Amino acid sequence: MKILILCTGNSCRSQMAQGFLQSFDTRMQIFSAGTEPAARINPTAVKVMKEAGIDISKNKTKNVDQYLDEAWDYVITVCDDANESCPVFPGKVRNRLHMGFEDPSKIKGSYTEIMNAFYEVRNEIKDAFYELFESELKRKI
Repeated sequence: MKILILCTGNSCRSQMAQGFLQSFDTRMQIFSAGTEPAARINPTAVKVMKEAGIDISKNKTKNVDQYLDEAWDYVITVCDDANESCPVFPGKVRNRLHMGFEDPSKIKGSYTEIMNAFYEVRNEIKDAFYELFESELKRKI
């Protein structure tokens, strides 16, 4: 099972989704990329994932262009911008899904408000990807 998770910056939501999905079953090959990758992974995303028991601190942001010619079982977009600007994949894509999540890195406010936004999105991503894993992916591995 080979899955690509796309976002715009590949610094937050797609990295969290990759971390969770990989933790559900290590036999799956999970990758993430961005249509406009940021320079680095968002440090707050690293922090909230570490608190959930998943280390994404060594991950790097990547451009979706490096994956265009590959075959995928799933290509999953996790933000509306990536869904709208997602390139056509010349390679084979069996299933394309969109699972939109708010970008916590765009939240303005106090430290507590920002952290709460990251926790909320992290938990939404975990729940949604676990549901996908249990209902669809697990039986295909």
